[in-house]
This record gives sequence, C-alpha cells and structure tokens, in this order.
Amino acid sequence: MGYKLFPVKYGFLPYVFLVYLMFPIIVLINETGVKAVIGWMLLFLFFLSYRKLFFDPPMSSYMGWLILQFIIIIIFTYFYQPSLVLLGFYCANFIGWLRNSKMFTISMILFVFSSILPVILQYEMLSESTYLFVMVVVMIISPFGIHSMSTKMELEEKLNEANEQIEVLIKREERMRIARDLHDTLGHTLSYITLKSQLVAKMTKHQADPQIVTKEVNEIERTSRIALKQVRELVADMRVLTIAETISDCKGILNSANITLEVTGLNRCENMTSMMQNMISMCIKEGITNIVKHSRATHCVIGLSQNNLGIEVTISDNGIGFNRDTKLGNGLKGMSERLELVEGSLNFFHYETGLSVNVFIPIVERKFGGT
Repeated sequence: MGYKLFPVKYGFLPYVFLVYLMFPIIVLINETGVKAVIGWMLLFLFFLSYRKLFFDPPMSSYMGWLILQFIIIIIFTYFYQPSLVLLGFYCANFIGWLRNSKMFTISMILFVFSSILPVILQYEMLSESTYLFVMVVVMIISPFGIHSMSTKMELEEKLNEANEQIEVLIKREERMRIARDLHDTLGHTLSYITLKSQLVAKMTKHQADPQIVTKEVNEIERTSRIALKQVRELVADMRVLTIAETISDCKGILNSANITLEVTGLNRCENMTSMMQNMISMCIKEGITNIVKHSRATHCVIGLSQNNLGIEVTISDNGIGFNRDTKLGNGLKGMSERLELVEGSLNFFHYETGLSVNVFIPIVERKFGGT
C-alpha cells in the first residue's frame, strides 16, 4: 500500500481543516530571524501532531500529542499573534472524540487552561476584540458537543453489533430446528425404507412369493412418497413467512376445527422486515396450533398493534384455558426461546372465557454511523 497522509476512512475532512493553518503561515511570513525559524518549527510540529492524532495512537501517545498542541498554541498566542488562540479548535475536535471519560475530563481541564491562559496574558490586546472572546467560549464548549455525538455513535455501533449477533443466533437456532425436524421426520422414514429394502433383498435372494415381494416394494414406494412430502414441507417451512400468508393458512386450519377467526390490525404489518414477519408468523402458527389442539374454543381473535417501542401480537380464544401450573409444551418453549433472542416476551392471561397469549417484539432501528 502507498503512503497516506491521513487515514482513508476519514476521506477529505482532514485535508479541509488544513486550510486554517493559513492563519499561522501568514503570521510567520512577516517574522524574521530566530523567531521565524522557531515559529516554522512549531508549526511543523503542530501539523505533525495533527496528522498523528488521526491515526488513533495509544492513549499515552494521544495525550502526548494533544499536550504538545496546547503548548504550541500558548507560545503562538503569547509570542506571535493573540488570535492564534483559535488554533484550539483543532484540539477541541480531538478531545471530543475521546471515549474514555477520565481522559476526556483531564484533556478538558488542560484545554481550558491552555485557552484561558493566553487570554489572561494578552488581555489588553484581546479585550479590544469581542469576536475573539466569543470564539474562545465556543471553542471551549465545542468538545462537549463532539463528545456527545461520539458517544451516540459508539452506542449505535454496539447496537449494530448486538443486532448482528441476534441474527447469527437466530440462524443458529433455525439450523438446530431444521436438524431436529430432519431427525424426527426423515430420519425415521429413511430408516424404515432401509429396513424394508434389506427385507426385500433377502426375500428375493431366497425366492420368496412374488406377491409378498411386490407388497413390500409397494410399501417402500409409499413410504418414499411420504418422505418426499416431508421434504417439501420442510422446504416450505424454511422460506420467509409473511403474516398475511400465515393468517390465511391458519384460517383454513381453524375452519376445519369449526373455530371462527377474527383478525384486527393486519394492515399495520406491511412495512415490517422479513425477519420480524417470520418471527411473528411462527408465533401465530404455534398459538393457533395450541388453540386447535387444546382449547376446545369456538372463536379466536388475532390482534396486531405497533408503536414506537415494538410490535404486540395477541392471540385470544373462548376455550377452557389452562392451569397456571401446566408446563409449556415444546412448541411454546420454542416460541419463548426465539423471542428471548430478540429481547421479546411471551405472556399468558387466563380469563373465565378463555386464554390470551401476548407476544411482544421490540423494534430496533439500525443506524450506521461512521467513526
């Protein structure tokens, strides 16, 4: 890789700020002798520290380069030109990006000292310029604004990392679910086909009755068709489910069980992410399955609502409910585990006229900030 004056990730921003070095350059052009030589050396050191701070050095080096800038600004302000105190805006930027609270506090104390000291030393000259006083105050305050923005970006980075971890965990959980489904369905079916095939091979070897052999072969064919159907069902389960499709499927299941269905708030699900749709769909499917199997209900209500905090799904029925001491089945346990991955919650409310299952999934906005 070629030489880079500043890190590529910051783009043209570091180069833009170099324009402000024209002010000390103009001052030094009018100086002569030793004072001019020292001034140019100090300006070079200031530029060097400016460049080094962009490369995120270790904290000790970072603080060292900052302190060097403070000293250079004091010298420039006292011995060359009072208005050069505004070079402190360079320091303010780097102080604001300090994420260590202790180092930020120490840097701010030194920064305030290095900004106020030149004002005190050159008070007679600076008192004639209200503009400079105002700019010095703005300069001292600015690190707090930059620090606040930096802290917010750090939190957003952690949030993005957490979201990525959640997605990884969800994928891992889905792989485990697929593995369980394959074992519980295809595993048994294929084992049965293997045993039947071995039986047919032995019967053929011993010249058994052709009718019996044909019957066993037909049984293998029937079982293999069942296995094929199971594969198709697994593939169908793996695709992204939408809430509308899931509710449509559930309506057919409920109709078969003579249970009427009422849906509210479906129009609020149109802008949800595919992951959110899939999560809610699986919860609805599990809730409806439990109603059909255990509730003895005649009517079911699915309600969806959304606000700034998250999405709430309520699945209610007018059945017999269940005892609080009743242990959750594998389906409801799986639902609860999936919701925990996204910091969601699963609650049950038992009424005289049935049971209400409440699912809450928080909404997390993903914002990408750069540093």
